[in-house]
Amino acid sequence: MLAPSYLPESKHLLVTELAEGLESNALSWLSGYFAGVAQGRQSGSRTAPPPVVASVAGAATAQQLTILYGSQTGNAKRVAESLAERAGGLGLNTRLVRADRYATRELKDEQLLYIVMSTQGDGDPPDDSIAFVEFLSSRRAPRLPQLKYAVLGLGDSSYPIFCGIAQNIDARLEELGASRLHEVGTADLDIETVALPWQDAAIAQAQEALKQSGVPSASVTTLHPKAAKATREQPFLAELLLNQPITGRGSDKDIRHLEISLEGSQLSYQPGDALGVWPTQSAALVEQVLAILNLSPDETVDVNNVSRSLGEWLSHHRELTQLTKPFLAAHAELSQNAELKALLLPESIDAFRTLLETRQLVDVLKAYPASWTAQGLVKALRPLTPRMYSIASSQSAVDEEVHLTLANVAYEYEGEARWGVASHFLSERKEGEQLPIFIEENPRFRLPADGSRDVIMIGPGTGIAPFRAFVQERGMAGASGRNWLFFGNPHFASDFLYQTEWQQALQDGSLHRLDLAFSRDQAQKVYVQDKLREQAGDLFDWIQGGAYIYVCGDATHMAKDVHQTLLQIAQHEGGLDETQAKEWLDDLAAQGRYARDVY
Repeated sequence: MLAPSYLPESKHLLVTELAEGLESNALSWLSGYFAGVAQGRQSGSRTAPPPVVASVAGAATAQQLTILYGSQTGNAKRVAESLAERAGGLGLNTRLVRADRYATRELKDEQLLYIVMSTQGDGDPPDDSIAFVEFLSSRRAPRLPQLKYAVLGLGDSSYPIFCGIAQNIDARLEELGASRLHEVGTADLDIETVALPWQDAAIAQAQEALKQSGVPSASVTTLHPKAAKATREQPFLAELLLNQPITGRGSDKDIRHLEISLEGSQLSYQPGDALGVWPTQSAALVEQVLAILNLSPDETVDVNNVSRSLGEWLSHHRELTQLTKPFLAAHAELSQNAELKALLLPESIDAFRTLLETRQLVDVLKAYPASWTAQGLVKALRPLTPRMYSIASSQSAVDEEVHLTLANVAYEYEGEARWGVASHFLSERKEGEQLPIFIEENPRFRLPADGSRDVIMIGPGTGIAPFRAFVQERGMAGASGRNWLFFGNPHFASDFLYQTEWQQALQDGSLHRLDLAFSRDQAQKVYVQDKLREQAGDLFDWIQGGAYIYVCGDATHMAKDVHQTLLQIAQHEGGLDETQAKEWLDDLAAQGRYARDVY
């Protein structure tokens, strides 16, 4: 691109260099900054105004929009960044703050606050938001009569408590005297369906609240645009290179190691990131749903100005293996079944949770018959969304490949096969077939930048995946810090995932300690948290010496048990009381030295 006549060539090169590699939110910041410089000089001032969007946690000021976010996997972070970028582009004085970097003492001074918060698992806050949520719920939270606010929640309606954290925050802010600007948004896995209209309304309300609707917007175009990388919306079709079972004969698990080519994708990743995969529903399952409802796959269905055959909607665009509360409510109304209606009542939450965990769509259609139309069915079912898998390789080690550790979810219910949509899709793929993929960054689950730091990795089952990547990366980088791995599974003989790799890593020094918990190989079950307690003294010494702790795997049981065990170790080995132990672990998390990738 040639420099315009009013921009000297030397300055053009500097601008080009500055813009190269910056993300859109940083470019919007620069756009607002330079626009402010120009405006100041036109009015005779040589002083630049404050930036349009501040992504650091500065203090609250009047006439400012604060956007606070809490994110476990990065979705809420991405939505919050988009909201901040849009607000900044319209000239609104905006700051973007992650929940664990927000000084809660500033809450009493906030005048306009938007919160974007995910709900993790069955009603828990994301790790980076635990302290903020606890503060807001406590007696220490101040009265907030001056505050105007709005809350957007991200969640998963296949859990009985859907967007529970966002709804609790919304109710608590109102209880503290704040004024709600916009109804709480509850976005399911098809996030944009709710998030985009919520953002539109929230931006308009922020303009009115800050009375800056007349401020001109600014936009930035990169000087040297590069070819677009694959995204969630436009995935890359990657070749499957290897689909290999890694559990032995007699195992009750079907765990696969997948190797996928990234050649030609321009995709890159870091250890800790996830691979997104767009699955296709099984043809047999689609046929079964159609047969139960006596519907034709060829019937055309129009939804939101999109026209497809019913068969295509169900195969590629609708969720069929996970039940959701909105669908069950619609089905209960259509079927007028008293039993199903009773399950939806608040007092039946335990039975309702069991239904969600153990039944699939076809089971409900059979147990509680109803006459769905093709149009009504497509509208009631949740859109099919990609599944995220922790990446099990370091790109430094495998180059243009990405590896996964896949648990194939398959079981029988009343003599019929049931499965998870993505694991079934992936496990059935043959080498040479193509998979629609993209990379999902996970900046909160990163190796320490200082390679001399020790690393403690706790990953039972397929939670081992990111730690295979960690050990590969540390080996390739020549990191001098020690690596300690805790792994567990039912049986040594059949379930020791990547056994030869860990043995080799111990021999070559890239893994320094390995503690194993095979729960079913003895009369008394042994889990990774039991091994943590056995090694409590050394573990506490490593942590006090600066080690980083990482946990990956099941959020419902394992991660909570490990968390409690770490608190107990702090009390027994460090002489801390219960409150001090919690503060100790919270401080490790705030430093980025205690990170979890749980699901």
